[in-house]
Amino acid sequence: MIKRDVFEYALVRVVPRMERGECFNAGVIVYSRAHAYVAARTHLDEAKLLALDPEADVAGVRAALRGVEGVCVGGEGAGQAAGDDAGRRFRWLIAPRSTVVQPGPVHTGLTADPAAEVDRLLGLLVL
Repeated sequence: MIKRDVFEYALVRVVPRMERGECFNAGVIVYSRAHAYVAARTHLDEAKLLALDPEADVAGVRAALRGVEGVCVGGEGAGQAAGDDAGRRFRWLIAPRSTVVQPGPVHTGLTADPAAEVDRLLGLLVL
């Protein structure tokens, strides 16, 4: 029997115009305490972004999504979170914020391979 551990995940949402409250999924963050693992995969659908806000800063949104991925990787690319463990980086990323790129609610599941979950959830919920 394959041992499966609890993992947590949150969607990364793009909210082009805060006052309208419209959003779409642009990524997923997965955290597994048992594996000391955190990772994000993102995909920006420019057509959706520009349909919701024709004047959106596409480059800025892409940079913010890259920033989420960078914090997950850790090291120098993680900025102030560089020295934090995977759990602290995940908690920092899922903290509520009023920006164009926002985390969604946290959900849980069981997995033997958290890296595979990142790709599975991206395909299921984003692409």
